[in-house]
Amino acid sequence: MRLTTYPPQSEPNNLGDLLKFEADNLYSRDRATVARQQALKLGQVVGRITASGQIAALDPAATDGREQAVGVAIAPTLTADAPSPDGLIVARHAAVADHALAWPAAITSEQRMAAIEQLRARGVLVHQGI
Repeated sequence: MRLTTYPPQSEPNNLGDLLKFEADNLYSRDRATVARQQALKLGQVVGRITASGQIAALDPAATDGREQAVGVAIAPTLTADAPSPDGLIVARHAAVADHALAWPAAITSEQRMAAIEQLRARGVLVHQGI
């Protein structure tokens, strides 16, 4: 008998990989309108555009509110030419795993630490190694 081995499969993260604690009765979650031209992944750190109140992927180089972390996407959302009211973020009284967060490609370690502190100030704790 001959055994066939397969390369290890890499599964995408799920909500259990990301969200380690949240308050009862969905208190930790906020529904949010996602700005147009966004492809938010599960675990995407997001900011809120000041003028519209819509969320978008964190962008430390922005000056419109997206440079401040306000939460973490807990449902993938893809928008095209119009905003979508279907965004769902964890915004308070929660704990998330650092390995499951999605960051901008060009973020520096200093910017990442600043965003983690911004999340902490909102009550979203980023736990290392869980």
